[in-house]
Amino acid sequence: MERKKHIVIILVLVFAAVSPVWASSYKNKIFDAYISNNMPKWKNIIDEMESLKRTDTAFLLELVNFQYGYIGYCIGLEEMEEAGKYLELAVSNLANLEKKGIEISQISAYKSAFYGYEIGMNKLKAPFIGPKSIKYSKLSMEQNPQNPMGYIQYGNSQFYMPPVFGGSKKEAVEHFIKAEKLMEKDKEKIKNDWNYLSVLALIGQSYFAMEDYKNAKIYFEKALKVEPDFLLIKIDLLPKLMMKLK
Repeated sequence: MERKKHIVIILVLVFAAVSPVWASSYKNKIFDAYISNNMPKWKNIIDEMESLKRTDTAFLLELVNFQYGYIGYCIGLEEMEEAGKYLELAVSNLANLEKKGIEISQISAYKSAFYGYEIGMNKLKAPFIGPKSIKYSKLSMEQNPQNPMGYIQYGNSQFYMPPVFGGSKKEAVEHFIKAEKLMEKDKEKIKNDWNYLSVLALIGQSYFAMEDYKNAKIYFEKALKVEPDFLLIKIDLLPKLMMKLK
């Protein structure tokens, strides 16, 4: 169960908008919760943000990002009622963002992500809403080729889709790496950013799944260089990889 939880936490990646003062505070708190795998702390943060009932764009983008991370954690633990509760809140916040008519690439990517969550909560929905998830990830990339989140969501769809239906882990990794490179264009923004750290872990785990242990090790070590106290890599993924290498 722990491994399943960690995988979902990694694969729920999105690219958060960052604004001054309040954003820096919440961003740092979420980062600390992420590297220490402290999801109760994560939940407290999003509950506090939700209670403020703010409607400005940057704040809502941050909140949706953090809610998304928590939903993935709940699905990983098969706590579907809790996941559904926070998915409903996130969808409502996204609708408020969409009314503004801005950040359209981000909104498309979140729509892709939320359809993916619906599938995670009920696999029977996959044939009906799976194509919608792919559609919106592609649309996000078209709307803004510089937005990492669209590439991440398309990569997720390729990673989980069975090859018989067109899925490709190789293509998934290519899109994850594209997102990584886009993020690294803004060195200041990726400081204490859980999304960036998650991308590195995701790429490493994707290589691990393909039994490319050499590249998996490169990315796990890169993640630890960014944050030496990242427990997911430090005490779980890297030790498992080293056992394979032996």
